[in-house]
Amino acid sequence: MMLAFKELKKSYAGRTVVDIKDLKIEAGETIGLVGNNGAGKTTLFRILLDLIRPDSGEILSKEVNVAGSSEWKNYTASYLDEGFLIDYLTPEEYFIFIGSLNNLSIADVSEYLKNYEEFFNGEILNRGKYIRDFSKGNQNKVGIAAALMQKPELLVLDEPFANLDPTTQIRLKSHIKALKSSQRLTTLISSHDLNHVTDVCDRIILLEKGIVIKDFYTDENSLKELEAYFSE
Repeated sequence: MMLAFKELKKSYAGRTVVDIKDLKIEAGETIGLVGNNGAGKTTLFRILLDLIRPDSGEILSKEVNVAGSSEWKNYTASYLDEGFLIDYLTPEEYFIFIGSLNNLSIADVSEYLKNYEEFFNGEILNRGKYIRDFSKGNQNKVGIAAALMQKPELLVLDEPFANLDPTTQIRLKSHIKALKSSQRLTTLISSHDLNHVTDVCDRIILLEKGIVIKDFYTDENSLKELEAYFSE
């Protein structure tokens, strides 16, 4: 068992944004979290990463409460938004910094980045720009590549396809699928793009006002089912 959510609740100004009684995620699963704005997806991710604390309940990562331990940080990587970046650095400086946290030399980092040449599409490295001067889509590329540098067992991505051009979206989906098969990576992805999320994920969790409404494994009918739900 990679993750277990137990009696988890979080409210803001009297409004419940997360209310999950019992949810389990096995190692190696690729989970798609879907729901309209305000469904609680990002809040759930922030509790999982111990960026905010729940009002009650707990999230267990490998059977250890994330709020009471830092062990999970050794095998968990995430990119939620540009706040995870150091925007006054160039991408090269940022990658070297992240690499140093994972005991990688500059040469190691350079070798690692060769795997992302297609994903970067010539728009990231050797541009002479600070991260803050890149588009949101290119900031996403930097954040995702940096997150994967530590070769995590658990990956958390909030709206990773947003602001990416179609070619890069397809490359990202292929990369996530390849990592799943090569590293048995457990991945949680939130997305408003039902097409992408049903394509890349083997299980979908639908949230509404913080509550799990549907939880099912994807098949050839999953996209139509979700489209029908959201068009009601």
